[in-house]
Amino acid sequence: MSLITVGTMAFDAIETPFGKVDKIVGGSGTYVAYAASNFVQPVQQISIVGYDFPQEEMDELKSRGVQLDGVEIVPDKKSFFWSGKYHIDMNTRDTLITDLNVLADFNPIVPDSYQGAEFLMLGNLMPKLQLSVINQLKVRPKLIVMDTMNFWMDIAMDDLKEVLKKVDVLLVNDGEARQLSGELSLVKAAKAIMKMGPQFLIIKKANMVHCFP
Repeated sequence: MSLITVGTMAFDAIETPFGKVDKIVGGSGTYVAYAASNFVQPVQQISIVGYDFPQEEMDELKSRGVQLDGVEIVPDKKSFFWSGKYHIDMNTRDTLITDLNVLADFNPIVPDSYQGAEFLMLGNLMPKLQLSVINQLKVRPKLIVMDTMNFWMDIAMDDLKEVLKKVDVLLVNDGEARQLSGELSLVKAAKAIMKMGPQFLIIKKANMVHCFP
């Protein structure tokens, strides 16, 4: 049983009402790989990093059964960096800084050794890159799960809607569900989003999750 994960391996700066950190290892691809490695082997990572991404982080991922054949290392550029400020509900957030760096030139390639994976997890990433990975797979995985965020809804809504037609499960928070659907009610938002393609929808809130079949 294998899982392809696609997403950023990056640095984050995060501020909340309860604390602040200026630079930590983050990125959707990093978090998905760590979490998935507890349940699935192998995890087959697709991402891009710069010269500044820690080697010890790569080694730790490998020790957990994460394959890094699909991770491109750019020797003369920095890794993706995101900074955000979370509100008191720990769900609503403001993006403060988005430095694409290596991500600006990212062209994800699915290695031959990854073909035939049973599952695909599309971490929070530019929609056109998510779509590119789907289109490279010779056999459609049994389940395609997708995460996204308000940033892509602001700048790449058309691309996002194209990806939604090809996935089975979408993960968004309540604010993103409302923005994507244009509906205030989460029930109406869910119905509108599921008409866009996903069979299942998970709407995340600060302390609870709403699931729609």
